[in-house]
Amino acid sequence: MPYRRKDSPIWWVSINNASGNRVRRSTGTQDRKEAEALEAKWKLEAHQVKHWGKKPTHTFEQLMVSHYNAVAGDLRSPERILSAIRRLKPFFEGKVVEELRRSDITFYIEKRKADGISNATINRELDVLSAAINHARYKWEWEITNPVERMSLKEPEGRLRWLSRAEADVLIREAEQEPKSPHLADFIRLALNTGCRKNELLKLEWDRVDLKENRLYLEGQHTKNGKRRLIPLNVEARQALLGRTRFRAQHCPESPWVFAHRSGERVQYMQNGYGSACVRAGIKDFRVHDMRHTFASWLISAGVPLAELRDLLGHSTIEMTERYAHLAPDNHVRAVSVLDRLSRSSHEVGTSAIQQVS
Repeated sequence: MPYRRKDSPIWWVSINNASGNRVRRSTGTQDRKEAEALEAKWKLEAHQVKHWGKKPTHTFEQLMVSHYNAVAGDLRSPERILSAIRRLKPFFEGKVVEELRRSDITFYIEKRKADGISNATINRELDVLSAAINHARYKWEWEITNPVERMSLKEPEGRLRWLSRAEADVLIREAEQEPKSPHLADFIRLALNTGCRKNELLKLEWDRVDLKENRLYLEGQHTKNGKRRLIPLNVEARQALLGRTRFRAQHCPESPWVFAHRSGERVQYMQNGYGSACVRAGIKDFRVHDMRHTFASWLISAGVPLAELRDLLGHSTIEMTERYAHLAPDNHVRAVSVLDRLSRSSHEVGTSAIQQVS
């Protein structure tokens, strides 16, 4: 009998699997009749496996719909999964998941490459298929293999673009001239001096800003990797937030958002005003996310250790931060200079020993 959890409108069922173990499964639907139909289907499949040794099969569509319904509620950007499914569908539509082979994955890769699609994009699409298959294997006990494993393509090193201090100053001056984007200059100042991602700032609320202690707080639901982060504010970042407090007091004192329109609604897009400011500043090929790279490059060039930069950026591993290491060549010079000191010390010891003998 389908049932609902207190925290979800989706119907769930509790049934015995082919091994006789009791399992709970989400039906992924809010329609009770549809949930009852799925429950009956799963019970029949378990019965056929247990008593007749007949293994159930599943189509690509069944796999992806079931997977999406099961995980979409926990995702920050479910649109990304939907986009990947739309790309995968023409190649795998109607195929039986239990019969998928590595040759099918190879064909998909070759066709996407022929269409001019980058390795990184192909990998992201196949990641969705692989995650769905693994979900079905471990959560629902589907007896299937994962032909996507170890099929990832080599990706080139990520794009790294940053501004000099002088370029950043010009960009901020031009942003201040954007009449339809009064938030733009403060956004750029804050992004350049905190290293926060675009949505971490656009979704920032005033109750997570502490101007007395000069810090702002990002909880797990606000960050890409789901980990809490505390962001210290330097003078420039503090000035940007003070600019937002003056705007709020004048136009929308009740708005909870740091970056809000005069109406109090949250600012959701940066592209239009930002692009115009870049053009006037003579800055080419500089995306909003590149302000995060700029923050990192400035700190690394100033000698900030990679471990500290990792924590400020909220990277899960030090390997993600190491892409900036080459921006501090002086650190390498200092490192190899240790050999010179060791060589001089060894030479002096040797000379002293010879003099004592003679």
